[in-house]
Amino acid sequence: MKILAIIQARMGSTRLPGKVLSDLAGKTMLSRVVNRVSRATLISDVIVATSLDAEDNQISELCESQGWRCFRGSELDVLDRYYRAAVSVQAEIIVRVTSDCPLIEPSVVDLVINEFLARQPELDYASNIFPARTFPRGLDTEVFRFEALERAWLNHDNPSWREHVTPYIYRNPEIFTLHGVTNDADYSSMRWTVDTQDDLDLVRLIYSHFGHDRFSWTEVIGLLEKHPDWLKINQGVEQMPIS
Repeated sequence: MKILAIIQARMGSTRLPGKVLSDLAGKTMLSRVVNRVSRATLISDVIVATSLDAEDNQISELCESQGWRCFRGSELDVLDRYYRAAVSVQAEIIVRVTSDCPLIEPSVVDLVINEFLARQPELDYASNIFPARTFPRGLDTEVFRFEALERAWLNHDNPSWREHVTPYIYRNPEIFTLHGVTNDADYSSMRWTVDTQDDLDLVRLIYSHFGHDRFSWTEVIGLLEKHPDWLKINQGVEQMPIS
């Protein structure tokens, strides 16, 4: 069974343009995401899905220089980009990860995949963000069958939802069978994704402390418990809603 991680990435960002190529302890944010996702033991392959926009040539060039798979498609219709990327390698199961999550955790990715596989063949979608979030924002992992992706691609026409790939799936429980993966302790108040300069400042502090990307998410929890003031850096940042 081919399990494909698709990491969506583009240079355009309303709040922090070019963030995916920002430096984190000597490597780009995208490099950190690819490295960490690639260490998930259940993933068969990883592909970076970027757009055909000329600005995103920088991303495809980085992929080529690092030997990463890269697929280029629609800039705004990210659902179409995901679908065509999955078709290009005949993926059976897709793991959705975004390039602005440089603390993405391989063991959490494996956890979500494991819970998804344990509930086959009836399950269409599993994630650690819906219906309840207990992991820090930035460890977001969604796993779904290719058939669910194809159904969303064929039937959904809301541009906002298509930009975010999966809303059609998890907002239609009467059509799809869904499962939420939770952690015993609730860390949902922690924000580890990068949308703003404040977010980037926090993540840079974490990477500066470790100096590499092989640390675990629980080590980050321990670090932040020692430096609770760091959490104040981006505590005022609000997540952009999906309309």
